[in-house]
Formats: sequence, C-alpha cells, structure tokens
Amino acid sequence: MKNIVVLISGNGSNLQAVIDACKQKKINGTIRAVFSNKADAFGLERARDANIPAHALEASQFSGREAFDRELVQEIDAYAPDVVVLAGYMRILSPAFVSHYSGRLLNIHPSLLPKYPGLHTHRQVLENGDEEHGTSVHFVTDELDGGPVILQAKVPVFDGDTEEDVTERVQTQEHAIYPLVVSWFVDGRLEMRDGTAWLDRVQLPPQGYAAEE
Repeated sequence: MKNIVVLISGNGSNLQAVIDACKQKKINGTIRAVFSNKADAFGLERARDANIPAHALEASQFSGREAFDRELVQEIDAYAPDVVVLAGYMRILSPAFVSHYSGRLLNIHPSLLPKYPGLHTHRQVLENGDEEHGTSVHFVTDELDGGPVILQAKVPVFDGDTEEDVTERVQTQEHAIYPLVVSWFVDGRLEMRDGTAWLDRVQLPPQGYAAEE
C-alpha cells in the first residue's frame, strides 16, 4: 500500500473524494496524514473523522516561506509519502519544496490549463463569456499551475450562470478525476519524465489524457 499525504487550506472536498476512494479500494493506498496552513480548515475535521492524523502549520509561526516549507517537508517526510496531493492548498510552494517532491507532487486546478492559472478562475470565465470551463490535474513544477497536465474534465457554461453554479459543476468533475489520477500514480502507471506526463509508458499530450480518443 502506497503512502499518501494530502495538503489542504479549506473545506477539503477533494480530500474527501480521495478518502472515499481509498475506503472503496479504488485507490491502492492509504492517506497517512493531512496538513493545512489554516488551523480552522474544515478539511482537518474530515481527516479526523476518518481517523487520519491532521496537522496545522501556520505562516505566523515562521520567519518566511522557506522556513515554513522546511518544517513542512520534515513533518511530511515522517510519513514516508509516495505521493503528495495538493487539494485546495492555497500557499505558493518554495522551489526547494517542489524540488524535494519532484515527480510525486500532484495538484488540481479549477481551469482548463494553460488557461487561467492563479486565482478566481470561475469569475474570469464568466467575465470573458467563455462557453466552456473545467479542471486540470497536473504535476507540480516551479511554474505556478504550469506543470505537465495529466487529465482534464470540461464543463459547459450557460447564460445566467453564477460563480456558485460554475463552481459546483467543476467540483463535481474534480471529485471524479482527482482520485482516478491518484490511483494511476500509486499503481505505478503515471510518472513525470523530462518535464512531461507519461501514462502506461505513453507520453501524454499537453492537455493530458484524452478519454474520447
């Protein structure tokens, strides 16, 4: 069984999807710990409810980002993770952190990357009148939301949609595809090689795995 560590900052709905997938044996791994940069993150309650060790490290305890990430690495490594899963973790990671977990650090981002890196993606989609939106699971590199894409899911955007409508539609897809990608990784099917994502020894295209092909 592979060891999974999850990092969160808030509600933890994607964490819950991974917890559920592990319980249902859809992921051949165990979540060993959950870390948050916010002590009041509801995701920590989700972890405790599932009897998973839950930890909070807050930036105010540290002199800067590098010191914070050094301590975080030390605490994560105590759980010997095979993969570190970012599930709504809202801190920008230091290059040293990204380098330490290179090739085993996954993130989910609420847009069809490379469109709309960063924050407020749903708002940008509505402001720009896009008819299509979605979410991307990708390996993490030093470039913000710029690592190689593994899998994307698309959703329609309708006239009259609010941010809440779009958020709900995207999250439904996130809860389906993130556990799937984690399962690919723990099964040894997925890897990052030479800055690109590979699944079953086949290099994935820039938009990731295309199920319809």
